[in-house]
Amino acid sequence: MNTAAKLTAYGAALALLFGGAYAAGTAVGPLPSSTAAAGAHGQAQPGAAGEAAPDQPGGLASSQAGYTLTPTNPTLTPSTSQDFAFRISGPGGATVTAFDVEHDKRMHLIVIRRDTTGFQHIHPEMDADGTWRVPLTLPAAGAYRAFADFTPTGGEGATLGVDLFAPGDFQPIAHQPSRTAQVDGYRVELAGELTPGQDSPLRITVSKNGRPVTDLQPYLAAYGHLVALREGDLAYLHVHPDGAPGDGRTAAGPEIVFIAEVPSAGSYRLFLNFQHAGVVRTAEFTIQTGADATTIPPNAPAGHSDGGHR
Repeated sequence: MNTAAKLTAYGAALALLFGGAYAAGTAVGPLPSSTAAAGAHGQAQPGAAGEAAPDQPGGLASSQAGYTLTPTNPTLTPSTSQDFAFRISGPGGATVTAFDVEHDKRMHLIVIRRDTTGFQHIHPEMDADGTWRVPLTLPAAGAYRAFADFTPTGGEGATLGVDLFAPGDFQPIAHQPSRTAQVDGYRVELAGELTPGQDSPLRITVSKNGRPVTDLQPYLAAYGHLVALREGDLAYLHVHPDGAPGDGRTAAGPEIVFIAEVPSAGSYRLFLNFQHAGVVRTAEFTIQTGADATTIPPNAPAGHSDGGHR
């Protein structure tokens, strides 16, 4: 599948928002098997027509391997906290109520506007009938993508995606390439190059007031969580760093090393969650495959792709 041109998603978002084309987020064409995202959560398995293709990255379809994500109401009022509810149905159509705990939670929900602004990583709670609920605020008008990241008990991990809508005037934002983020006085720097179809080491360094941060705190059983979204269609990847807190070998900063494998060339938006001084913060980066990258030395510690789990 050719990489979508940058800003394609912006025009699509306008069409979705004002045309109300809810079904547009439910299925897309397959990627060639050689470009499948190894280790991406939600690698699809063969299924019925209209489901994700077997070699498609996570999050591009609302159905995969017999599982389907269905929101109660995909339209929300911008800048207003509302109860967002959805269900996961399984093979045969029954609502799924049994999920494995992955990285301290049974369900991870990523929400972002289709121009890749307003990133949120939140954790719904499930009612007895299988309905998941969480307070959600869409900060501004636009078309959004919600990614449900989960593992049904007895099944494989999956990432399903669905479009949400916040009516109103939508002005898309373009993101320039950036490998340094400033967040609440922290400086977060990313080094490394994304090479399509290959394990790509990414080293992230956290400092504050010019000093390395060496006491990062565990957040969802890791020192950092990295989500990568391909600009144009929001193909979803989630990777975790090498090692784990308390394993006797993994330092609590200032460096966090990840291994990511992206499915194609193009521009990617990366979002790092890290916790320090009791607060979870998000650093954002924009990088292109093979462009303006800093190579990580070959002896850098290896991370791993963890199938999108948190």
